[in-house]
Amino acid sequence: MKNPQRQLVISQTGRKINEFRPLMSLHPPGRGWVHAVRTALGMSYRQFAQRLGMTPQSAKGLEEREADGSISLKSLRSAANALNMRVVYALVPEQEDLEAMIDRQARAKARQILLRTSHTMRLEDQGLSSKALERSEQELAAEIRRTMPRFLWD
Repeated sequence: MKNPQRQLVISQTGRKINEFRPLMSLHPPGRGWVHAVRTALGMSYRQFAQRLGMTPQSAKGLEEREADGSISLKSLRSAANALNMRVVYALVPEQEDLEAMIDRQARAKARQILLRTSHTMRLEDQGLSSKALERSEQELAAEIRRTMPRFLWD
């Protein structure tokens, strides 16, 4: 990598994200976490709303926004605070870790670059063998991973 700190950032971020991976199979309750916790605590809408400094109707609306996915993080944090709780969230890759995502994208970019070059060379009757093309792809992908150029995610 151009910046040795970037590899450290990727590694540290990846480790933090991986801590959340076991939670990916956890689904929020149908009416949302705020409603579930509030009712588990035996807290009425009036009591909850009072802690939030809003009307009971607004508190109910907050719960509904959480359930339908339109709540803001700021509102969710306020609700959690009113319930003496804390919001914890993360972005977790669907199938692989950060390094694997970068590796896959670097290989795709290398393939794209080499196919363009290979096509031009074939037109000039200077095409590479499939083994040479594969080796070049691996080498270029490694260079792309190492340097992390701006075009990686284009």
